[in-house]
Amino acid sequence: MDSAEQQAEQPQIYLVTPPSFELGQFPGQMARVLDAIEIACVRLDLVSRDEDTLSRAADALREVTHARDIALVISDHQILAERLGLDGVHLTDSSKSIRTARKALGPDAIVGSFCGASRHEGLSAGEAGADYVCFGPVGASGLGDGATAEQDLFEWWSEMIEVPVVAEGGLTLDVVRKIAPYTDFFAIGEEIWREEDPVAALKALQAAMG
Repeated sequence: MDSAEQQAEQPQIYLVTPPSFELGQFPGQMARVLDAIEIACVRLDLVSRDEDTLSRAADALREVTHARDIALVISDHQILAERLGLDGVHLTDSSKSIRTARKALGPDAIVGSFCGASRHEGLSAGEAGADYVCFGPVGASGLGDGATAEQDLFEWWSEMIEVPVVAEGGLTLDVVRKIAPYTDFFAIGEEIWREEDPVAALKALQAAMG
C-alpha cells in the first residue's frame, strides 16, 4: 500500500475485520473473501484490548494473509505489530504517533493514520510520513466525532496531495460510486461482515467502484 494509484484506476480494497469474531470461524471466512476478490491489505481492528486475545487473532489472520502475500496491519497496537511480525499499524489518534511508530517499526512497515474529516490532520499525517491517510466516515456511521468526510475533501486531496487516501465508514453503493474517482482505497469491514454472504456483498461494492 505504499504507492499512490493513478486516479483513473479503480480503487483498491482494504479489508477491515469485525470488532470481535470467533477464532474458530472467522479466519476461514476471511480466506474465502481473499480468494474471491483482490485485496490490498487487511486490518485487524478488534475492540478488545486484551493482549492474549489480540495476539491469538493476529497469529490466526497472519497465517491466512501471508499465505496469500497480503499485508496485515493492526489498529494502534504498535508494540504487538512489532512483536508478532505484522506488516504495520493503523493509528486512530491521527498524526500524533506516526513518527514514533515509524521509528519503532522501520522504513518498510506500513504506518497509516485515521484523520476523521480533517484536512489539517490529513496534511499533518502526510508530513509526518504516513503511508496513507484515512478519512471518514463518508456515510452514516458511528465512526469518528460525528463529522462526515465529504466528497469535496477527497476531490481536493486527490488533486493536491500524493499520499494515498482511504475512504472509510458508512459505505453504501451510492457513496462508493461518488467517492471512487477520488480515492485510492476503500476500507470495507462491517459493510460486508454483517451480511449473510460477505463475498457477494463485497463484489457488489467493488462493482460500484468502477
